[in-house]
Amino acid sequence: MLFRSILKNFFLMTKDKIIILGSGSSMGVPRIDGYWGRVNKRNLKNSRTRCSVFIKYKNINILIDTSPDIRNQLLKNKIAKIDSVIYTHDHADQTHGINELRPFFWMNKKKINIYANSNTGNTLYKSFTYLFSRKSKFYQPILKLNIIKKDFFITKNKNKIFFKPITVDHGDTKAYGYIFNKIAYISDCSSIPKNELKKLNNLNILIIDCLKFKKHKTHLNYNQAIKYIKIINPKKAILTNLHSDIDYQKLKMKLSKQMKNVVPAYDGMEIKI
Repeated sequence: MLFRSILKNFFLMTKDKIIILGSGSSMGVPRIDGYWGRVNKRNLKNSRTRCSVFIKYKNINILIDTSPDIRNQLLKNKIAKIDSVIYTHDHADQTHGINELRPFFWMNKKKINIYANSNTGNTLYKSFTYLFSRKSKFYQPILKLNIIKKDFFITKNKNKIFFKPITVDHGDTKAYGYIFNKIAYISDCSSIPKNELKKLNNLNILIIDCLKFKKHKTHLNYNQAIKYIKIINPKKAILTNLHSDIDYQKLKMKLSKQMKNVVPAYDGMEIKI
């Protein structure tokens, strides 16, 4: 019985998957002042931390973004190893948990590879220089910055995973979405340029921004997200970056009547890949 239990846990730990660590907007739900907005606070799926995603693929552990909530997100999901981190853009709700990566450096005994476009990479370096360059004899730098200019692989031993970045508009910010293994992750987006939209074909899963029902200057709203989903036509779509205006159950019911292959995200949601 003990052997079976160990074997079961081993397969649970090693299976390829995505975990949506955080599905909430920039202030989370509830906000720090306790404001829950229009959601039912008794439904645990309405409790949302800031956007971040964990990818486990062929024993490679990758984060997309380090939200300010990343410490509790990793603890809650029992994630004890991180090999690399990819960033979508330089906003605080995507980056300010970066200091929490230090224990993974101590465990790996080598610098953690960080992947970002030039704007995000420069911002991270300027804001958190001590993590990239030695500023004190007492603290060793823990991160290696890799500027993304084109498609790239993340490798570990003989395993590798391919990423295709796409540039999307996030208000006046140019953010990245990522395509990997027929999955696209676009957490912060107000529009997708036509030349980038063409890259989003033949997807199994699309995880996409859906901040509110009302229009917003820097994010997709519900109608815009649904429009893109219809154009891209993935097998399944998941709506993330959900504001406190959007109640999980009400959104789920609305989607069930309109699009059967679209569901809301929630913190801790697991997707097999």
